Amino acid sequence: MISKKTKYAINALVYLARRWEQGPVLISEIARAESIPQKFLEAILLELKRAQILASKKGKGGGYFLIRAPQEVSMAEVMRLFDGPIALLPCTAHRYYERCEECRNEHLCGIRDVFSVVRAATVRLLKNATLSEIMRREEALRNQPLPGEF
Repeated sequence: MISKKTKYAINALVYLARRWEQGPVLISEIARAESIPQKFLEAILLELKRAQILASKKGKGGGYFLIRAPQEVSMAEVMRLFDGPIALLPCTAHRYYERCEECRNEHLCGIRDVFSVVRAATVRLLKNATLSEIMRREEALRNQPLPGEF
């Protein structure tokens, strides 16, 4: 399960992606629109700025904005930033690899083999899940009739 911090980060990023190239957006506007506590959001946006996903402008007309196109920001990147490795077992993580304490021979471990496949599929899906893809899916869902409607 992703952390609340990651979920809030994704919500804020999608909000900013909808306003791509329209100028900076105030933290208070994002917080209000996405129901995110403003102090918590400030810390999240600073981390996204340090990761070079966002930039900010001070003063009148200031706020935060995406510095990369929505199709260039993947959920894999955001999840790694806030939650660390995308792996259910430490021995399957690439960037955060750790050998399992109880493992005798990880090259012959069927558990590791299964979870390596799960990890690879998950990372592939999350890399393709960009801010643009989320917005595309939201639009498609808006155009579908609600259950029970004809």
